[in-house]
Amino acid sequence: MRFSAATAADRLLPERFSLRLRPLMERVDALLTASNPQAGAQRSSLAAFAIRLVSAAIALVAQIVLARWMGEFEYGIYVLVWISAIIIGNLSCLGLHTTIIRYVPEYFERNLYDEIRGILWMGRVFGIIASTLIALLGALGVFLFRDHLENYYVMPFYLGLVCVPMIALGDMLDGTARSRSWVVTALTPTYIARPLFSLLFMIAAVLAGFAPTAVTALFAAILATWVTTLGQFTIVRGSISRIVPKGGRSLRLREWFVVSVPIFLVEGFFFLLINVDVLMVGHYMDPDHVAVYFATVKILALAHFVYFAVKAGVAQRYSQLLHSGDRQRFASFVSGSVRWTFWPTLGLGIVLLLLGQPMLSLFGSSFTQGYPLLFVLIIGVIARASVGPAESLLNMSGNQNVCAALYAVALFINVALNMLLIPRFGLVGAALATAIAMVFEASALSLMVHRRLGIPMFVFAPAPRIHRPEEQY
Repeated sequence: MRFSAATAADRLLPERFSLRLRPLMERVDALLTASNPQAGAQRSSLAAFAIRLVSAAIALVAQIVLARWMGEFEYGIYVLVWISAIIIGNLSCLGLHTTIIRYVPEYFERNLYDEIRGILWMGRVFGIIASTLIALLGALGVFLFRDHLENYYVMPFYLGLVCVPMIALGDMLDGTARSRSWVVTALTPTYIARPLFSLLFMIAAVLAGFAPTAVTALFAAILATWVTTLGQFTIVRGSISRIVPKGGRSLRLREWFVVSVPIFLVEGFFFLLINVDVLMVGHYMDPDHVAVYFATVKILALAHFVYFAVKAGVAQRYSQLLHSGDRQRFASFVSGSVRWTFWPTLGLGIVLLLLGQPMLSLFGSSFTQGYPLLFVLIIGVIARASVGPAESLLNMSGNQNVCAALYAVALFINVALNMLLIPRFGLVGAALATAIAMVFEASALSLMVHRRLGIPMFVFAPAPRIHRPEEQY
């Protein structure tokens, strides 16, 4: 018997309360049972939101524990190296993990199983080979330029590069799972299992007598990354084998790379855009300041993960609806995805501004100096949320080239402003640079979606009016 929220409310609550709640409960039932793309995407986004919520709690606890144990200096080293490893691993995919999301739904619609087998095989093999070569080149670069690095960064960077191949493979597996709307399989390993295992391995190392340093934390991260990625590989491979029959592989390399390279630029610029402020603080300031800035950004991520949750749930649906030919449903779905992103982000942002100072104090008394930065950075987060996952829509609609160009400009603005403002204003300068770049990014993406697709992708824009065939002449 299928669960019904409305029925449960009728049975458990007094009649006057159940009558008032019935409209809401019926909407919950519709969300849980409807088979249309919008309900499916909402379920995926809610699942992603729940995972990111649990992930945020785990990550917050883990970062507080690490900061308390390691102190600002060692914690700052760990943060800078780990972010660098994640960026390198993500960029090593050259956009193929998102290209999988773009093509696999289409291939399933057309029963092109040879192409499905080909693109999934290509993604895994390319991801491992390319990331391994890049990691080896990175290690060579660290060795050759070790005299130009601070001594305390050399060994941690070597260790960080060990994680790169598994980070890249994890991104490929994430793309594979998301192409089938397997949100739990896509996100749980990276956002729950990996940080949880990393924390547990770190605790075990400290209890075994190892010093709580950046090197120890990176060893824990290496073990956690390899364990979770190999586990995810086993699960995804088994799930795919149950829906894709065995057979040959068709490799459309030129077609896939023509699409993936601009997507690589989009995601590369975006990934750098959301992390470049931490890297720039690391360049201009000492690890102690990196630690304070990163802790502040980590607090703000509790609001920002709404955007990533919706993005994880809608990208595959954008691709489906674009190929369905139903422009009315497509436009309505796009407008809905913006609302799902903006209002929860706004609510969480207000809560974080109220609770930010006591939350930062959990990291240590000196971390509260990052509290004023929240009021600056939240501007950029709200601006990005107000246009929803606009870059996903541009990527899925074949406008990845112009999207890449916009992100390149936003990244240039961010780096230039960081170079100008950090030496003068310190951490506040980094926050200002990031907020200004994010406002530009949101404005440019919204305008480009409207120009290319005729859809006003902004939370306060009027609903799009789609001409029906009988209206056109």
